[in-house]
Amino acid sequence: MLRPYFAVLGARYREVLQYRSAALANSVVQLFWGGIRLMVLAAFFASASTEPPMAFAAVVAYIWLGQAFFGLLPYSLDPDIQRKFLEGNVAWELLRPVNLYAFWYARTFAHRVADTTIRMLPLLFVALWVLPWVGLEAWALKPPPSLASGIAFAVSLFGMAALATAVTMLFQTTLFWLVSGRGLQACMYGLISLFSGLAVPLPLLPAWLQPALYWQPFRGLGDTPFRIYSGDIAASAAPTEIALQFGWTAMFVGIGYAVLSRGRGRLVIQGG
Repeated sequence: MLRPYFAVLGARYREVLQYRSAALANSVVQLFWGGIRLMVLAAFFASASTEPPMAFAAVVAYIWLGQAFFGLLPYSLDPDIQRKFLEGNVAWELLRPVNLYAFWYARTFAHRVADTTIRMLPLLFVALWVLPWVGLEAWALKPPPSLASGIAFAVSLFGMAALATAVTMLFQTTLFWLVSGRGLQACMYGLISLFSGLAVPLPLLPAWLQPALYWQPFRGLGDTPFRIYSGDIAASAAPTEIALQFGWTAMFVGIGYAVLSRGRGRLVIQGG
């Protein structure tokens, strides 16, 4: 029963891995913006009159990991699924003898993970090994402080990918009503950037916001795995944080499945 979903996941993975030149160009862009963000935050730390809530090494890890795993974030919809709604070919998707939500989830998951896999390797190589070699050790990405933190980070990173795909799927189900989704994508970028911590690390935001930031779902899209990696979230506290990630994932999957089930019963294609 699972063969169709694994097949589409593998096929999508192989498709995305063909675009190596584009991936290399994207890695250079991410390196550039990572350097810019580090310069801004280094100036902030140098001029701070009080002790910042995060160590600079943890912020460095936060920035480089954010740039490396940028492709996992649900900034956009799956272009193939979006095109099917625009062209009316989504009708063929509804006829597939599979669970449509699981089928689209596997496609979207593969697209995000495969795209990120080939783009993160050059960036991580530079951040981990090249920067210390050229004398910029303070700005280099350091390994996790312990084996436990490294294992917890790997699990949390998988949770980040699963949550990102579930969020994307919820947005994609709105195409049954919106059709285009361009306006939605414009809103997604600002929302995800702010609340995942990609714009500014969440611990650096005002203290009165921290309780709300802790419980909101998008924290699992960046803040949680990146702070586990650096040790800013201790390995002993990581299971609770990861459980929160997967809890939000289950909630988004449930809502997305319900919206898709309602939408497919009301879909109108080309006025017919």
